[in-house]
Amino acid sequence: MSELGDVDLSAVGAVLADPGRCRMLLALDDGRTLPASRLADEAGVSAATASSHLRRLVDAGMLVVEPHGRYRYYRLAGPEVGRLIETLQPFAPRRPVQSLRQGTRAAQLRTARTCYDHLAGRLGVALMTSMLERHHLTGGDGQRTPKEGPQGAGSEIDYELTDAGRAFLDDFRVTLAPRRRAIRYCIDWTEQQHHLGGALGRGLFDRMVALDWVRRSPAHRAVDLTPAGREGLAATFGIQAL
Repeated sequence: MSELGDVDLSAVGAVLADPGRCRMLLALDDGRTLPASRLADEAGVSAATASSHLRRLVDAGMLVVEPHGRYRYYRLAGPEVGRLIETLQPFAPRRPVQSLRQGTRAAQLRTARTCYDHLAGRLGVALMTSMLERHHLTGGDGQRTPKEGPQGAGSEIDYELTDAGRAFLDDFRVTLAPRRRAIRYCIDWTEQQHHLGGALGRGLFDRMVALDWVRRSPAHRAVDLTPAGREGLAATFGIQAL
């Protein structure tokens, strides 16, 4: 039996070295399951090239495939892949906006978007700020600490849910996924503040989707806020404008 040595980070780098594969991962970073044809469009490649890219990502353990009849759907292999994507983003340069369409998308992403399975952007930060101001969370102030980078998963602050917070979640009918850390947070790359992740971030997002307060964009990670959502956010969280 051969012994194993140190990890080979270059193997991960080789998988991520292709821009098309990276665009596929970013398209799936909101936790959705998408067909190969849609991912080919996101990557800007042919169906045959997309198939090769997807097979490489599945073999690397970054994606899983779910057959549905004649079609194959893909999703991230788990939240750890989403955290990898978010962790790498501080080291990646931003692509310049070169069209009105790209500018509109960039503005939508700044306002409200998904970060794997929870809300980010101004909406995500506003939710965390509201939870802190109403003493539903304790442990920090929602601001990026001097030790934290400009984006990615945070670990410096141990936020905790208060008794008032638990009562609020019961009233708001938020369900927290079992066997998952209740509170995680990310440093929001557009707002440079903390937004909620973990079971709490996912639970709040799921509840807002169920109430039709927010709707996923069919084309990218941006989230659309409905009129009912604007009213609900103002009444429930004191969030008046974004």
